[in-house]
Amino acid sequence: MEEAGKAYDEGEVPVGAVAVWEDRVIGRGHNQTETLQDPTAHAEILAITAAANFLSSWRLEGVSLYVTLEPCSMCAGAIVNSRIKTLIFGAFDPKRGACGSLYNIVQDDRLNHRVQLVSGVLADESSELLRQFFRGLRDT
Repeated sequence: MEEAGKAYDEGEVPVGAVAVWEDRVIGRGHNQTETLQDPTAHAEILAITAAANFLSSWRLEGVSLYVTLEPCSMCAGAIVNSRIKTLIFGAFDPKRGACGSLYNIVQDDRLNHRVQLVSGVLADESSELLRQFFRGLRDT
């Protein structure tokens, strides 16, 4: 939630992510697509990159990724490709979610890696922050 708050304060869609390995935070990220003018600068991608740099490996076996919003298809693909063990997310994203809402990429049996999935953690708090953000956009 702290990372999502940073995105909110920067005028970005308030999504945050934290990568945890052996009970240590090894990667953090919050949406920065507007700031960096980069369509791949989602919270999950930034946290995965930081974790890979920390471990000096693209294989993030044993890493858990906590995200405030259900990942999109791009981020779900990165989660699978990086071999993340567990994904824990808050709010579902019925319009773009690819971890249960529209698709379930992270648990697709046709892929070479499947991710343990936990959903709904701090969902109300995550949803409320998103509602506040978009309400603010509509009011301006």
